[in-house]
Amino acid sequence: MRTTFAGLLLAGLCMTGMAQAESADQRFEALYKQEWSWRQQQFGGYDDEDRESSERDRRLPDVGAAAQKQRLAYWSDALKQLDAIPEAELSAENQVNLAVYRPQVENLAADIRFRGYEMPFNSDSQFWSNLGFMTRRPLNSAEAVRNYIAKLDDVPRYFDQNIDNMRAGLKRGFSVPRAVLDGRDVSIASHAEVASPEASDFYKPLKSLPASIPAEEQAQLRADAQRAIREHVVPAYAKLLKFFREDYVPKARKTLAAEAMPDGKAFYRQQIREYTTLDLDPEEIHRIGLGEVARIDAEMQATMKQTGFKGDFPAFLEFLRTDPQFYAKTPEELLMRAAWIAKQVDAKIGRFIGLLPRGRFGIEPVPEAIAPFWTAGRGSAHTYWVNTYDLPSRPLYNLPALTLHESSPGHSLQGALAEEQKHYPDFRSQNYISAYGEGWALYCEKLGKEMDIYHTPYEEFGRETYEMWRAARLVIDTGIHHKGWTRQQAIDYLASHTALSRHEVETEVDRYISWPGQALSYKLGEIKIVELRARAEKELGAKFDLRAFHDAVLGEGSVPLPVLERQIDRWIAKRKG
Repeated sequence: MRTTFAGLLLAGLCMTGMAQAESADQRFEALYKQEWSWRQQQFGGYDDEDRESSERDRRLPDVGAAAQKQRLAYWSDALKQLDAIPEAELSAENQVNLAVYRPQVENLAADIRFRGYEMPFNSDSQFWSNLGFMTRRPLNSAEAVRNYIAKLDDVPRYFDQNIDNMRAGLKRGFSVPRAVLDGRDVSIASHAEVASPEASDFYKPLKSLPASIPAEEQAQLRADAQRAIREHVVPAYAKLLKFFREDYVPKARKTLAAEAMPDGKAFYRQQIREYTTLDLDPEEIHRIGLGEVARIDAEMQATMKQTGFKGDFPAFLEFLRTDPQFYAKTPEELLMRAAWIAKQVDAKIGRFIGLLPRGRFGIEPVPEAIAPFWTAGRGSAHTYWVNTYDLPSRPLYNLPALTLHESSPGHSLQGALAEEQKHYPDFRSQNYISAYGEGWALYCEKLGKEMDIYHTPYEEFGRETYEMWRAARLVIDTGIHHKGWTRQQAIDYLASHTALSRHEVETEVDRYISWPGQALSYKLGEIKIVELRARAEKELGAKFDLRAFHDAVLGEGSVPLPVLERQIDRWIAKRKG
């Protein structure tokens, strides 16, 4: 039986009434378990490529305005209940859990309060592209296939709700800027203009079904999937494509800054809090970025000299962007180089990290439909995606840093560990905090120097250009969303300070324009981890163990930076004895 919102709210009020009879730990644990269960019912998890299908997966999430208001009411009530729990009476473990959980719920509530659902995409990620992850979910039973087909039938309702939300956003000037929308319809058109249902990406999971499903039933399931794609999925994408081209693009706002939108200053500060887990103002972040840019620039100049290049810095960047020696000739070559780097890491990782996951990751090319506007690579617990689109924009000298960041010891290793940390509540083990995850991954690029992964000055320059890229983000994100920078100003800044290709520079700047605050998480997170390591080395002296330090950082799972700092300080004190 499906639990109603009203029933859950009543249960919450009853729980408040019983508060005096329960301990603080019992009240807190009951609250977060109930809220997490409700949250899973609200969001079907269609973007999780490796989770088994379940009954709640028969529908895509309800993203309509009414459902959003109900969620806000639920989370607001949950926050009131948290306020009524005396933190000092919680166990030490639950005090940490509370410090992780409260910001999580605050951010969920704030996103609805600012009506973020009215802008359900950016130049990097889109609700219509995210549906592609459903095709990666294993369909291991006839029930799982039927659930999958039911969701395909639900695509028109889901898209219509998103279109209604986007119309409301357009009406009040809350939209993705017009300046970054050109060409973004290709990822819609690729699904709207398929030759047949069998040619659709959504049909791929049906091509290989388990032998446990009888052949006759398999044939019927495939026929049902073809019907769903032909009658519901393709028309829904065609309707969305028409709306995007004829309504959204012409009416999108002409401004760039998040602060230029309704209640924009407060919205941007909330984006900063969510993605950095810190309460920093844009001016302070801008200053931090300028300082990091100056420091890294000096390192890049020194590395350039080590290569023996005789020209100036702009000429060196042009040389790196255009000389064929730095580029793969085929997608397979790029993928194989990435795999070779990953195996070099495998041989050395045990000397630097003791807490290693059992899980493994694969390496795959970025899907064609999204590759033109995606980053050079991306990593999850199970997959390291390498972008093989436009090979002249994918330099090999950046590949070691990219691989360390996205696969191991970066995202894939950290993500696999998080999945295996069953001793933490689900809201910790199944949640991703950008400042921690991206900070760790960027730190891993620097750790690659100690692991001897960079073999030439060019590869070291690639690492430095990647660090500069993240430092420049602090300047560009705040420049665009707080200081009124133009798109061209941001492009020129990133192009002049890094060896990123022109294609990458433009796609990255568009990402920052359309996704305020996210780009700030990388460098601020890495700065904190580097700071904590330096503190541990200084205070522990001969007692400092690098593997143990890394295990302490990874063992916390994805946590806000203030929580990580408190936990590492406790770890240092314990090691000091």
